[in-house]
Order: sequence, then C-alpha cells, then structure tokens
Amino acid sequence: MARGIEGNEIATPRATLKKTPSSQSAKSGPKQQSIAGFFAKRPTAGPSSVTPAKRASDTNGATIASQTPRSSADLTPAPSSGVLANSSPQTAPGASQQRSVTGGRNKENETPGTLYSSPVRKAKKQVNYAESDHEEDEEDVFKPLSGNGRAAKRRRISVKDDSDDEFGFDAATQAAMEGDDDVEDFVVADDLEDDDEPVKTKKRTSASASRKSSVKPPSPPSLPADEESEEIPTVSTAQQWTFDPNAPPSSEPRKAREAPKKQQSSGPPKKEKAHMSEPADRYPWLANMLDADRNAPDHPDYDPRTLYIPPITKFSAFEKQYWDIKSKFMDTIVFFKKGKFYELYENDATIGHQLFDLKLTDRVNMRMVGVPESSLDHWANQFVAKGFKIARVDQMESALGKDMRERDDKSKKEEKIIRRELASVLTAGTLVDGGMLQDDMATYCAAIKETERDGKPCFGIAFVDTATAQFHLTDFVDDADMTRFETFVAQTRPGELLLEKSCISAKALRILKNNTPPTTIWNYLKPDKEFLTADKTRMKIDGEGYFDKSVEDSMDSWPVALREAKDKELTFSALGALIWYLSMLKIERDLITCGNFYWYDPIRKASSLVLDGQSLINLEIFANTFDGSTNGTLFSMLNRCVTPFGKRMLRQWVCHPLAAARKINQRLDAVDALNADGTVMDRFTASLSRLPDLERLISRVHAGRCKPQDFVKVLEGFEQVEYTMTMLGSFGEGGGVLGQLISSMPDLAGALHPWKDTFDRVKAKDDGLFIPQSGVEEDFDESQERIDNIEKALQKLLSKARKDLGSSAVKFTDSGKEIYQLEVPIKVKGAIPKSWKQVSATKAVKRWYFPELEGLVQDLKEAQEMHGQVIKALSGRFFARFDIDYAVWLAAIKVIAQLDCLISLAKASNALGSPSCRPEFVEDENARSVLEFQDLRHPCIETTTNFIPNDIALGGSEASITLLTGANAAGKSTILRMTCIAVILAQIGCYVPCESARMTPVDRIMSRLGAQDNIFAGQSTFMVELSETKKILSEATPRSLVILDELGRGTSSYDGVAVAQAVLHHIATHIGALGYFATHYHSLAAEFAVHPAITPKRMAVRVEPDIRDVTFLYKLEEGVAEGSYGMHCAAMCGIPNKIIDRAEQAAQSWEHTGRIQDSLEKAKDSTWLPLGLLSDVSWMLKDDKDEEEAGVQERSLEVLRKAIAAL
Repeated sequence: MARGIEGNEIATPRATLKKTPSSQSAKSGPKQQSIAGFFAKRPTAGPSSVTPAKRASDTNGATIASQTPRSSADLTPAPSSGVLANSSPQTAPGASQQRSVTGGRNKENETPGTLYSSPVRKAKKQVNYAESDHEEDEEDVFKPLSGNGRAAKRRRISVKDDSDDEFGFDAATQAAMEGDDDVEDFVVADDLEDDDEPVKTKKRTSASASRKSSVKPPSPPSLPADEESEEIPTVSTAQQWTFDPNAPPSSEPRKAREAPKKQQSSGPPKKEKAHMSEPADRYPWLANMLDADRNAPDHPDYDPRTLYIPPITKFSAFEKQYWDIKSKFMDTIVFFKKGKFYELYENDATIGHQLFDLKLTDRVNMRMVGVPESSLDHWANQFVAKGFKIARVDQMESALGKDMRERDDKSKKEEKIIRRELASVLTAGTLVDGGMLQDDMATYCAAIKETERDGKPCFGIAFVDTATAQFHLTDFVDDADMTRFETFVAQTRPGELLLEKSCISAKALRILKNNTPPTTIWNYLKPDKEFLTADKTRMKIDGEGYFDKSVEDSMDSWPVALREAKDKELTFSALGALIWYLSMLKIERDLITCGNFYWYDPIRKASSLVLDGQSLINLEIFANTFDGSTNGTLFSMLNRCVTPFGKRMLRQWVCHPLAAARKINQRLDAVDALNADGTVMDRFTASLSRLPDLERLISRVHAGRCKPQDFVKVLEGFEQVEYTMTMLGSFGEGGGVLGQLISSMPDLAGALHPWKDTFDRVKAKDDGLFIPQSGVEEDFDESQERIDNIEKALQKLLSKARKDLGSSAVKFTDSGKEIYQLEVPIKVKGAIPKSWKQVSATKAVKRWYFPELEGLVQDLKEAQEMHGQVIKALSGRFFARFDIDYAVWLAAIKVIAQLDCLISLAKASNALGSPSCRPEFVEDENARSVLEFQDLRHPCIETTTNFIPNDIALGGSEASITLLTGANAAGKSTILRMTCIAVILAQIGCYVPCESARMTPVDRIMSRLGAQDNIFAGQSTFMVELSETKKILSEATPRSLVILDELGRGTSSYDGVAVAQAVLHHIATHIGALGYFATHYHSLAAEFAVHPAITPKRMAVRVEPDIRDVTFLYKLEEGVAEGSYGMHCAAMCGIPNKIIDRAEQAAQSWEHTGRIQDSLEKAKDSTWLPLGLLSDVSWMLKDDKDEEEAGVQERSLEVLRKAIAAL
C-alpha cells in the first residue's frame, strides 16, 4: 500500500466481497441517513471481531454528492487501539466501476473533496523495540541503514538488550515474534498498551507485491496526535451502505465537524511529541527554575549548578534516574549511556541540536539527541571546545548482569532499570584522558584564596595539572600592584579557576581576566561548604586516607611539600577547594594518591632570572602580541624537544632562566658537548621521537583508568628508554651535567623484567584485552576453563543434533545477541522434536532453541559476564603492580625530559646561524654590572641577510644607561627587545646570535614598552605607564636590566618630560641598573649630558628634507637624534602635503620640548646645574633623614661626585 504526500494512504485493489442487494439501493431517503449509523459503535461479535471507531457525522442526512469539499484530514476517523481503519467515507459500488474517471488517480493528484470507492488502510508503521515510552513508538533514530526490512526488524527484536530497561515488549508480542515465521505480518498500533493484544492480520500477497514494486515516496509530515491511528472495518464500507445519485441535495448547511472522540477502551490519549514542545511545558518546575536551596536566579546566593525538583513530581523509573543526576549538574552537558549510545536530554539536547545539528527526537517524556558510544571522545571534545562541562553517566551493568543481580538479591523488589552512575565530569581545565588532550603543554586548574594583611594583598594558591597529577602550592604576600600574582597568572595561564564567592578583590579579578585565555572556565564556590577552610581540608585529607594508612601518625605519610604547607591557612584552604572540586569531578583520589606535591614560587629571586608577567607579555616569550599565537615567540624558537614531557619542562626553564653563573656554564658545557659529538643527539632523537606521553600515562595507570593498548605503549616506551640509555651509557662516565644525568637514570631493566611475559601483548593491542599467560593468574584460568567446558558441551550437543537429524549441515549460528541458535536447513528430512522452539527462519533454514541448549547458552552468557568481571579485576591488579615502581618511572621521565631540553638547546644554538657564540659570564659578585654584545641580531626574526646587527654596551667601562633617541619606526623598540631576548637566551644556557658576548648574570628584567591603555582594568594609557614604572622603581637592583620605552607620552609634554626626567635620574643615580631609556624628548639629552651613568645614542637615518624622505639605516650610533621626523613619516604614509605643511608650521610654534632644550642651551652659558643634581644636593643636606634614605645616599654618592666633577 502506497502512502500519499499528505500522510493519507492510497488503497490497493482487493477482491470485492458479496454485493449488497439492489433493493436497499432504491430506498435512498432513509438509507442515506444510515451513513452515520455505519460509523456508530457496534457491539463486538467476539474476541476476534474488530471495532470501528466512533465518528461524529451529519445527522441531517446530507447526501455525499452535495458535501462541501473537504481536506482528507477532515475525513479521517478517530483512532482506536490495535485495529485498522478506513481513511474516508466511501462511494457506492456503482462509483467504483468508474475507474477511468477516479480510480486511476492516486493521492498525490487528489483535489479536496475527491472520494474513493475502495477502502484504504493506513500503511504499517515499523515496530520499534528500542527502549521508549509505553504511550508511543518513537522513530528509530539510530537504526542501521539496510534495505532489508525483515532483517532490520529481526536485529531489533532482542530479549536481552542493554538499552531495554523498563520498556521491553510484552509477553504476547514476544510470543508472536517467536511463533510466526513471517515477521512482516506482525502489526502493532502506535498507542498499543502493555496489556493490549496485538492484532495479526491476514497475508495479502498482492498488496505486498505492489509495495515491493512501487517506489517509496518521500516521508510525509507527521499527523496530529489524534489522527495517528486509523481503523479498517473487516467488511468494505462500500458493501455496507449504498449511495443514491438521484437523491435530492440537502437544503441545510453542513454543521461544523466535531472533534472525533477516542473510545474509552483505547487507552490514554496520545501526547504531543516531546521534541515538538518546550521542556518547561512538560515540567513546570523548569519554567521557574530554583536552585537546590530554592533560591531564584535573581537571588545573590543562587547556584546555577543545581535544580530544585518538587518531591510530588511523578517520574518513570528512568526519568527519576536521569533527573536525580541532572539536577546536581545543571551547568553541565550530561551524556547518558543507553545501550550502545550516549544520549542528551531536554535543554542539553537542544544545545546539541543547535550547535552540531544532532537529530532531535524523543525518549520517554523528554526530547533527546544521541551519539554512538564509539564517538563519545569526539563529541565530548566538540562540547569542551565550546566551553561546556561534560558529565558522563555510564551503565554499571549489562542487561544480563541486571537479571543476575535481581535473581540473587530477592530481599527487595528492584526497579526494572539498569543501574547507572556518574562516571566522570570533563572540563577544559581538568582533562585526564590522552585522547581528549589537544596539546602537549600543561593545562592548570587553580584555586585562589585572597585576603588582606596590613594593607597588603595575601594569596594562597593551589593548582594542578590533572593530566600528570602534579600539584603545586604557593603562598605569598604581594605588593599593591600584585606583581607576584600577575606573574603567576602569566606563567601558568590557568584553563580553569576556582574562586571563593564574594571573597576576591576587583583588582585580582581584573588581572585574571586580562591574562587568561577567553576559554578559561570560572567557578565560584560557596565559602566553607565548597571552598573548604584549612581545618576542614586537613580533616578531609586524614579522613579520606589518601596516603599510607599504616603509619600511626597519618601526617607523617604526607608528601614533604604538603607537610610544610599544613600551617599555611590560605594555601591549605585553596587546596581544600581544589580537592572538593576534583572530588565532584570523580578524579580526586586518582590524582592526590600519586603524592606529587611541590612548592611553586612565581618569582624565584634567589635562583633564577625574574621575568614578571608584564615582561613575559612585552617580550613575546610565549605568545605574540599580533594574534596571540606562538609564531615568532622565543619559546617556539627554542622548542625542539621530541618528547611531550620535555616540552613541558623546557617551558619551565624559559619561565625561570638560571641566575648563577656556575650553573649556567655547566648547562653551556653540556650544549657544547652535544654539538661537538652528535652521537648522543642523533641516537636520542631517532630512538625517542615517537615516545608516548609517559608522564601522563603513568598517572592514568596509577588511577587504574588506562586502556590495555595504552598500557602496552607504556611498557614499550620504557623499554625503548632503557635501550636508549644503555646505548648512551658510555657518556655517563664523563663529568658535567650530561654525565650526571645519564648516570642518574634508575634501573629500568629490573623494574621491567617481570612484565616481559605477563600477558599477551598482541591481544592487548588488537582486542583491548589482558590475557595472562597460563599459570600467572589463577582466577582467570578457572574462569576461562569454565567457559571452555561449556563450549565443549555445546559442541557435543551439536554433534548429537547432527546425528539425530542425519545431516552434517546442521550448525550453530548467532543472530545479534541470540547466540548458538541451532540452524537446520529446510531440506533436512529429520523429524524435529516437539520440545524444540523455532526462533527465526529464512527461505533456506530454520533456527531452533530447545531446553538443554537454552540452559547451556544461559550458562555461557553468565560465565562470560563473570569472566568480564575477572578481566576487569585483573586489569586493576596489573596497574597496582606496575604502580609500585611509580617513583622509578617518574625519575626516569625526569631524566629523559632534562636530556631532551639540553638537546633542544643544542639544536637551537646550531640553528642560530652565523655569527653565534657562547656567552662569557663574569663570576665576580663584586664586579660592576656589564652587558656587552658585538653584532647582536634578534634570534626570532629571519636573520640571514636582511637583519642589521648592532653593538650593545651597557655597564662596565661604559655608562649603565643608554638614552636612546631616533625617528619613528627607526628600530628603537627592536634594540630594546633584542637585548632582553639575548640575556634570556644566555641565562637559559643557549648560544647568543652575535660575534661575542660578555655579561654579568642579570637578576631581573623589567620592561615598560609601548603606549597602551587597559580599559577592562579602568586604567588610562598614562596610568598604565606609571603603574609599570612604579614596579621598576621599587624592584630594580644594580644587577637588573631595565627597559623604558617612551615614558611620559600618555600625558602633556610638560608633565611627560618632568616624569621622564625624574625617573631616568633616579634609575641612573640611585638604583644603578643597566638599561635603555628610549624617548622622543630630546631635551633629556641636554639635561643629562654630563651625567656619568647616562650616555646618549641614536638610530641612524638619512634625510632628504626637500622631498620629505627619510631612510632608516637601523644602526645604533653615538649622539642625539636631530628630531623625530614625524612629518617625513606622515608623507611616507600618504597624508596630503597641505595637511603636512600646516602641521609643520604648528610644530615649530608649539614644540614645548624644543623650547626647553633651547632654554637649557642658553642656561649653560651661565651658571647652570642639572635639576637632578640640585635636588640630590639639597636632599643630602637635609637634617631629618631616616635610615633608609641614608642607605640610598651612600649608594648615590659616587655617581653624584662624578657628575659634579664633570661640570
């Protein structure tokens, strides 16, 4: 039977039944009114009779011929349960003979009001046995694409289906499916209830053939709920009543058609499809959402993570299971395991549909989208990349396991639903699965606790890289500008933040917003309840027993860093918040029990060159300022590591370059040794370039959440490391860093030996199963033996069946989850025993079960289920056994990472081109600071032919500060950045791109580059300048490198010159740091012409004033620039000449700094003293100097004496 485009069906010809006597046709008047009687409810003749649906009809006896044209939908009777219905009133038999007029048309060509003589029936709707609402059959969203409808139906008919919880089909349906060979004849109405008997109709060969030969039209739109099911009377309506064409038309207008009513026996009325309505329409408490504490969204304590569900709400068992979990994770996308799929419901489904076009359909009373189990990682990644959190709810048992549990536990009646639990929650900042991690770099989740002491901000911070289970703790008192905190944020760039609600300052929030990626996840935790106090944290760590429980005083088993932090209230409170959050994600025990706790100091003054957060940004160490990527950054130039954990360690090396000359030289010795003999470098790179991320994988093994394939990778990775280190053993005999590293490698051969033949690695790789060698695991051997015995019994049963039936063609076959069906070809003549039960059939074979076979199959299924549990327990034992040597594995990884970093530095040194050299360090701590580079190039810019090198000379016999002037775009900023980058390279332990390099180790690089505002922090351009300058004045030392670029340009010229002059004087006279001061205030050169610690230099240019052309030579030379050549740059940019001419006139009239310079030149002819010297002399003569001022005075006296002498 074909289906029309409007959802109505096209009748196929059928054999006509016995005609009604013609005498009834003559009585047209009264009989015409009996049409309504036909649709009236008739008493049932017996169990097999079919009840037509009720229909409201015109009681005035209007003739069919005179009816107003109506749509086919108006002619559709009401649905009933389990029976077939006609789609429209029929014409008289005479009309059926006019086939040339109406019979040849199908519904696609039908016009409103067209009537047909033959009864029609609704096309059969496929029966879907997936878990669904008992009130309606949903469409099969995930059905396999198959042209064989019968095969598809058989595949769906499965008694034991993991996704079939409470919505399995009833016993009658099952019996019908098993008892009849032709499954296609089995029809179930849409609204069939659990206790309704399905109706079995007669076979219709002609209709079936017609369907097969016809082309299937496009799927029609779904009908309204009250028109989904129709009935067909057992006798054609054309034979039950007659039509008199001579009857006069009705004079009364047709009454409006009443809505058809369902019979009371047809069950509850059908609901609107869930995905066609809003969740709030079905669940009133979603319309006005409250959190678990019944706070509305506008309440200050509202928690968007939770949902209040009224206790009177009636749920099915499955809905209750879902909402119990979802109500605690309303800010999270919940992936709910159903059989072989993960499904999203309600608002989550809407998000999946809108963002990724996942097909929207229904499950029970909820809208739903779903993804296959095998592609969960892909889809979870997609949602995480969009900034969502992902919760994964897994089935804790199979359908068979549920049956076994319910059979064993008869004490209470269990809900007929598979047990499911929250397995994990995935967020962008806490991913642990290597398959989901997109980057080799660490991603941190940081908990931050802030308070104030004596007017200064204090911070306690705990942060973790969940992929490697490494925890870091830090506790510090910061300055007013929060320099340490800003440096911490710039170094780590957390992917997820845990903040105490209403307990963090606006300034700290601004620093976080300005220095974290836009994808960072922000979590505000409730004080005390979620952001735990220090006391509650200690109690939780003790109570949970994360560390060795056998020690009498549990605190003695804590890692060293944790014991040292126990009295630091802020840090421990932050750690408590981190532990609470990780426990909510279901991963805290896996991570904490590794015991990897370390102290972290963002500014290691004692041991490293300090690069504060602003310098990391200004110098483009990890991200460029153009597009935020790593292109052109120092780290991308240095990073030539071949292992993921090597890359992470190199990032820490770049964050914290060495400050001690002895350690720097040791690292440089290792680089020289590697470049002198490339054997180590070549062997290491060739052998370990494909090494997996062992640091992350051993963390997964420790957690017991490692795939067998990954576990094999771990073993093979460490075997490769052991082989490589054996090859490099000869280098361990030498001294230096290389020799120490190679000789410090732990004994991997001893730790790996027990794993040589423990299990079948091929099976683990290919099938993802641990199959131990015989005799290694007793419980596995016993479980496997039980399965083998059952399979032998099945083979004996097969042999017996073949003998009894006299055919060797009898065999076992599997059909879906129905395994070991006895397949008997139809041509076999042997008598089938009466105890055998047919399961399925094809044209060639029939498949059977019988009691003895069913018993063995059930035993086999249960044995396999138990065997799966044994294998799961076996995996846990393997992982625990491997984890005993966790310290050995971690130590080996650290050695390999350091070797990788040294080799990376050696490769980077080689790649610098020529000239490049090893920097020479002055180790005398009392020596004057010096920085000398000859022909220095910028290492991150293409330096082959185009780059013009420059000599850098600061300190030593030269002035410590260079006052740098020059035209716009002449290359001043490049000189500043290039000098800083060269210092960082040298102190990391790398070669420098210059002819020669001599320097004292720098303790801190402080930069103030460019003119920019900070709108989000509420700071103007000048405010930003002064804030950064203030840090320099308070933190710089004589060993620091200070870079100041265009200080004072954010305000008026007079104010700007005054600030620049005062700052430059203070740094050169009172601090004594090395550095560059780039400016366009040329009057400063006259002011500091005689200062012994300041020397003027400029960027060379060639100017052609006639045509306003300037050529930049990019060469640093002695002297002061003649001007900034702003008008020349304007002409080069194409600004019209008339505008430039007017601007030049204005500049000559209004150049304030030029006037200052002129006044200075005139003053020098008389008794002129620099303002800075005058202020210092007057300050020295003060009577009320405190101790600090006296100390500063002593440091400045020598500079002051030299300046006065120069006058």
